[in-house]
Amino acid sequence: MKHFKKLNILVLALALLIPVFFISCASDQEVITKDIAEKKLYDQAQRRLKTKNFVSAILTLETLEKRFPFGKYAEQAQIELVYAYYKSVNYDQAILAAERFISLHPRHPNVDYAYYIKGLAKFNNDKDLFASAPFLGEMTHKRELSEAKESFEDLSDFITRFPESEYAGNAKQRMIYLRNLIAKQEIYVAEFYLERKAFVAALTRADYVLKHMPKTPQVERALEIIIIAYEELGQDVLKKDVEEALSTFKKNLNPS
Repeated sequence: MKHFKKLNILVLALALLIPVFFISCASDQEVITKDIAEKKLYDQAQRRLKTKNFVSAILTLETLEKRFPFGKYAEQAQIELVYAYYKSVNYDQAILAAERFISLHPRHPNVDYAYYIKGLAKFNNDKDLFASAPFLGEMTHKRELSEAKESFEDLSDFITRFPESEYAGNAKQRMIYLRNLIAKQEIYVAEFYLERKAFVAALTRADYVLKHMPKTPQVERALEIIIIAYEELGQDVLKKDVEEALSTFKKNLNPS
C-alpha cells in the first residue's frame, strides 16, 4: 500500500513537471526561432547594402526594426538606415533617421556619423543648387539658401562636438564651400536692397557676412555696403568707424 502511494506521488510529480518541461522547451524554441529570423533579416540587409541595393536594404532594415525593436541588431539597423536613406538620395528621410538615432542613442559610438549625415543630407538636398558647374555662383547666389545655412550650422555643430571624428575633415571642406556660397548670396541681397533704398535691410545682410562669414572674399564689399547704408541713414559716427575698419582690412590684404 505504501509502495502504491509512493508511486502515485511520483506519477503526480511527473504529471506536473512534464507541462513545465514542454512549456520551457517551447519557450526556448520560440527564442531560437526569433533569433534565427532576426539574424536572417540582418544578413539579408547586409548583402543588399554591399551590393548597393539601397532601396531593398531599406525595406529589410525597416522590417528588422519593426519586428525586433529591442533585438540585438536594432541599434545597428537604425544607424544603417541613416546610411541607406542617404545613399538612396532620400535626404529628408536620412535627416529624420539621423535625428531619431541621436535622440535615442546620444552616447552611441557611432552617433558622430548621425550628426555628420544630418548636415550632409541638407548639403545635398538641392541637386541644382550644389551642382559642380563653373557658373554655379552666378546661378545660386541670387536665391535664399535656407537649406545651405541649415547645413552649415549642422556641420559646424558636428565639428564642435566631434573634432576628432574621421568625418571632420570632409565636413570642414563642405563648410568652406557653403560659407562662400552663403556670403555671396547675402551680398547679392544686400545690393538688391541698396538699389531699392532699403538701407536697414541692406545693413542687416552685410552685417551677417561680417559676423558669420568673416573669412570670405565678400567681407570687403560687406564693409562698403555698411558704409553706404550708414551714410544714407545719417549715422556719421558709425560710418567713420566702419571706414577705419575697411582701411585696416585693405592694409592687411596688401601689407606692402
